[in-house]
Amino acid sequence: MATVKLENITKRFGDLTALDDITLDIRDEEFFVLLGQTGAGKTTTLRCIAGLDKPEEGTIYLDSVSVNDKTPAERDVAFVFQSHILYPHLSVYENMAFPLHPRKLSAEEIDRRVRDIAQMLHIEHLLMRTPNQLSGGETQRVGLGRAMVRRPQVFLMDEPISNLDAKLRTEMRAEIRWRQRDLGTTTFYVTHDQVEAMSMADRIAVLEAGKIQQLGTPADIYNHPKNLFVAGFVGNPSMNCIPSDISRSNGELHLTLASEVGSDNSVTIQSDGIAKVLNDTDPDRDVVFGAHPEDVVVSHQSIPNAFQAEVYSVEPLGAETIVELTLGTDAEGAHTILKACTAPNFEAEIGEHLYVTFVDDRMHFFDKTTGEALKI
Repeated sequence: MATVKLENITKRFGDLTALDDITLDIRDEEFFVLLGQTGAGKTTTLRCIAGLDKPEEGTIYLDSVSVNDKTPAERDVAFVFQSHILYPHLSVYENMAFPLHPRKLSAEEIDRRVRDIAQMLHIEHLLMRTPNQLSGGETQRVGLGRAMVRRPQVFLMDEPISNLDAKLRTEMRAEIRWRQRDLGTTTFYVTHDQVEAMSMADRIAVLEAGKIQQLGTPADIYNHPKNLFVAGFVGNPSMNCIPSDISRSNGELHLTLASEVGSDNSVTIQSDGIAKVLNDTDPDRDVVFGAHPEDVVVSHQSIPNAFQAEVYSVEPLGAETIVELTLGTDAEGAHTILKACTAPNFEAEIGEHLYVTFVDDRMHFFDKTTGEALKI
């Protein structure tokens, strides 16, 4: 199929720098996801690859060949837009078959491709309808199918399932990923939905304000966030990130989470590896403590190396229960919240005090000033 390489891409719109010196290397047959918030520059990146926008600086390569001066038609990529525009006078079948006619395929091959993709997208019953007879989600699936029948070198997908209901999104994530592996088509997929990114990607690049914050496998990014932005963005719920103090006494390191005067939200750091890193850190350095909610341990009974915190809210979600604990209030009266992911049968009442500690080797620490992770 194809490789895609972005080398030092910068794109500006007037005084706004949408992409700031972006470099990415997407491998042949890879499912690559660009993850970021609205306005981060995700769609602009796709438009530059497709040739719809031209970067002011940098070079875009498809299969090691520069395509900066090639038209969109010459790049052999299929762009799946977030909002799909169908030909209103054509049926769903005709809309999906339309990009195949210039390729001189037989009527049998066109029919086979259209019906195969329609079955995968669960729209075979819509083939004879016209676009004005479709719901928003159905329109999105037809637009996705119209791109997929082409079998291009590269799929560029701009949040293609964002308009679908939750159940269908889950199904479509698996279907798109399965189809991509079956066809072996290099895919560049952008989304703001971290669940999509984590469940579909071979690798993820996290984008913020036009800059790549971290690049790696889903497991790398989740387990080893490079900075506070990534830590706070990836995960559902995202990582707890709380300003903290590190103190030393009797040869031990103690972690105290930010709290109101009179509270003692402290635990002893028992991981030798983490203790070594923190001992080598400037004692005056301000740090932020991080822990994924599933690495926060809560109990009704006393447990070793724990402090007590008040239950602020309880969210039963079926497969799990999220317990929010307040560590106190700041100067403005806002609560400092610590989220714990517990078993679905865990019961707690608002106002109740629970014992809290953390999984020893799953603690994270960040420099409060720079936001960068301390290497542990």
